[in-house]
Amino acid sequence: MKRLIVVMMLVMFSMGLAACNTIAGAGKDVQKAGEKIEDKAEKCQDGNC
Repeated sequence: MKRLIVVMMLVMFSMGLAACNTIAGAGKDVQKAGEKIEDKAEKCQDGNC
């Protein structure tokens, strides 16, 4: 029984790490998209659309 609990805890821990990496990656993707939009908006303000 102890072995099952330990295995379950390890699985839950590894899933938690994977979720953090996924969320961090998504945050970076959103940040890059925001930067592209910001660059385009700055160009349009200068009249270079």
